[in-house]
Amino acid sequence: MSTKHDAVTKLYQQYVMSTYAQTLVLDKGRGTKVWDIDGKVYLDFASGIAVLNVGYSHPRVVKAVQDQAARLMHVSNLYFNENQALLAERLSTIAMGGRCFFANSGAEANEGMIKLARLWGNPKGKYEVICMKNSFHGRTLATAAATGQIKVQKGFEPMPEGFCYADFNNLASVKEQINESTVAVLVEAVQGEGGVIPADDAFMKGLRKLCDESELLMLCDEVQCGMGRTGQWFAFEHYGVQPDCASLAKALGSGFPIGAIVSGPKLSEIFKPGKHASTFGGNPLACAAALATLDVIEEEELVARASDKGTEFMELLGGFADVYEHVKGVRGRGLMVGLVLDTDPKPLAEKLMEAGLLAIPTGDTVLRFLPPLNAKDEEYEEALEILDDCLADWHGMTTDEAGE
Repeated sequence: MSTKHDAVTKLYQQYVMSTYAQTLVLDKGRGTKVWDIDGKVYLDFASGIAVLNVGYSHPRVVKAVQDQAARLMHVSNLYFNENQALLAERLSTIAMGGRCFFANSGAEANEGMIKLARLWGNPKGKYEVICMKNSFHGRTLATAAATGQIKVQKGFEPMPEGFCYADFNNLASVKEQINESTVAVLVEAVQGEGGVIPADDAFMKGLRKLCDESELLMLCDEVQCGMGRTGQWFAFEHYGVQPDCASLAKALGSGFPIGAIVSGPKLSEIFKPGKHASTFGGNPLACAAALATLDVIEEEELVARASDKGTEFMELLGGFADVYEHVKGVRGRGLMVGLVLDTDPKPLAEKLMEAGLLAIPTGDTVLRFLPPLNAKDEEYEEALEILDDCLADWHGMTTDEAGE
């Protein structure tokens, strides 16, 4: 008997380019829960890959989008719009103290940040960006070239020039890459797609000092780890450093596409009219969604909750290493959490999905958890119970045996 799921997947197979290996057909969401098109409910501890920090369909965000859509959805950037100005003020006040440029995605924000760095360095002939191995910065040609993973670049060669790669958490490796053409160092304070790997404190502080001494820019990709997910507004804040520029996207608009470059004072005056642009970037609707998202995070104190629940969640996940041989530990910051295995995480992720819990494999041996920052205590309990049951089944054990 054909289902709604079958009908949608058939349309995908016929008309949508195959760039993802989808499984579920999702139909609606509320809070931490999402329903597939045939009515099955799931706990989403992936949050649309760190997008839904305030959960699905938060009433505050929904109302802001509805009200703005009825008033003005788009206005060309040839004109001012109030929401863009208000959002730039909010973001700059949170951390960087400079100015903003708005785009539509994380890749666009990173590409724009790279262009900004090159424009700054151009008078001195500086253009090369030092990136980290195992990093991820996007799927455009330039951001794929900046990504320190061969699998992202394979088949698209020759890649754009101007990027080299250092070992993450290895300051000496970064120093070795500096030459007369180097303009900036690009880093994620927590590598997400690379396996949920936090930067060391000494590494981030050392990068800031190295950039200052070598007259380089420090650029932080906050696309996945920003917007409160790690227990600070921006993940670089954990290290007591201030980059010269940071990129945002994902959770900024609670699912409505928006990206942002947030600069410090050094780069605030570099872009001039005609040097960079975006037709849709910073449109009134996207900015309304982002402003409402910021309101929710602030009013519900979700940055502090991410810190507290993240610590508790990681401690409980870490206990599975004492019970199940394939679990080797846990790492992360706040609610950006990786369960480290000694094998491919995909089979476990599939078991969890069948049991009603969504999580994402990343790297080669890590299962990533990115729950909404406002997930309820009882939802964490349910998720841990599902994970325990699936781990036991995956190891060929009963839950009674696992609990012994």
